[in-house]
Amino acid sequence: MANGRSGLVVGTGDYVYDVISPWGVLPAGMTLGIVSHVAVDSRDRVYFYQRKNPPVLVFDADGNFLTGWGDGRLRDAHGIYIGPDDHIFVCNRDEHEVVKLTPDGKVVLTLGQRGRPALRAPFNHPADVAVARNGDIYVADGYGNSSVHRFSAEGKYLQTWGGPGLGRAQFTTPHGIWVDTRDRIFVADRENNRVQLFSPEGDFYGEWGDLHKPMDIYIDPGGTVYVTDQIPRITMFSPDGQMLARGRPVDAGAHGVWGDSRGNLYLAEMRLTQVTKLVRRAPGR
Repeated sequence: MANGRSGLVVGTGDYVYDVISPWGVLPAGMTLGIVSHVAVDSRDRVYFYQRKNPPVLVFDADGNFLTGWGDGRLRDAHGIYIGPDDHIFVCNRDEHEVVKLTPDGKVVLTLGQRGRPALRAPFNHPADVAVARNGDIYVADGYGNSSVHRFSAEGKYLQTWGGPGLGRAQFTTPHGIWVDTRDRIFVADRENNRVQLFSPEGDFYGEWGDLHKPMDIYIDPGGTVYVTDQIPRITMFSPDGQMLARGRPVDAGAHGVWGDSRGNLYLAEMRLTQVTKLVRRAPGR
């Protein structure tokens, strides 16, 4: 697989991008599996999280393959998150666990009981994970429990909120999660077609709509909120929920989204087994 270039330009206002699809150069003889999610570390290295060995693939900023790891330990790729110290958190979905790893793939913390689903407790097919500034870990327990769980940085269980339903602080498949610099918890409540916002302790702050089955959330250092959904499209919101831009850069919907230090975006297109890169244009270009 080599970097492609579609010639497509998407976006509006200050959020306009050139589309490179597919993105990432694999070694000869290697093919991608289902790419569930994507993340970027502090050096702009890009991590693909796929349902094939090796489950984690690492590329440099130009799309050159660097390494792969996780064989045997990570069996069902779903969400991935990289903290500011470049430790990596992954949801090993059908093993009902969340795993914290070093950048080279060494396990340092495990949450949940591997291979043992729990009812109304961690975990039952967890979908996504995010980390707050104080180190607290938040998990969207999306497929079996429709809940959010909170843990300390050391892995101590702190609380759970949510449960199945349509009301405030209820979920139907909480599929993506992020914590912004104001310590607000954003949850992509997929089947309820909304993003819900909470305090660090789970107090309901509000919800954002005009979405169709939101899949994932990424918030850049400036506070812009990026939400992918199943139209398929990506929507950019201000920190207070005002829509800034919207576009349709992919054919199959981005199951995961992340950005780099230059404002470029990476989209995990699960159904097409590829990653698409959106190269941001300078405003006014």
